[in-house]
Amino acid sequence: MSDENSFHQHVAWRLFLMSHSVLTKAVTAALDEAGCISFDTYDVLVTLSEAPGGLMKMGDLANATFFSNSGISRRAARLEEEGLMKRVRCGDDGRVFYATLTPAGRKALRDAWPVYRKVIDNVFVRSLSKEKAQAMTAMFRTVLREVDTGLLERWIEEDRTDEPMC
Repeated sequence: MSDENSFHQHVAWRLFLMSHSVLTKAVTAALDEAGCISFDTYDVLVTLSEAPGGLMKMGDLANATFFSNSGISRRAARLEEEGLMKRVRCGDDGRVFYATLTPAGRKALRDAWPVYRKVIDNVFVRSLSKEKAQAMTAMFRTVLREVDTGLLERWIEEDRTDEPMC
């Protein structure tokens, strides 16, 4: 790869990181102001809501969110205490736990979605035409195919048309 290409790709990476930071801070502030669940709780709950069968191994949940394995264990314990999710032991392997949403977790997610959506619509969606969004989707799918272990298959391979957040 030439230095010129590398430079532009590194700039794209930095802009991606800055965009992520700005957007997550905006969503975090709006959720907090509205008295909703936190952004990181939303991330865990929405990931669980999209899991096939509504169950996800704890390690997979860590990989699909921005938590480490130990971080997701601590967060899961807190979310269980709050009644938003529960952990279920795997019948075949007692060392494996699955996470699943509770009805209260689904309600918290539904309550937070309008706030979350308003921010992403106002800050992110309005800046993208359908064509740019499709190009961005294709680009992120390409990147994720390079690093993914199959966990994100629904998002990488499917042409999603349903509401993804709640």
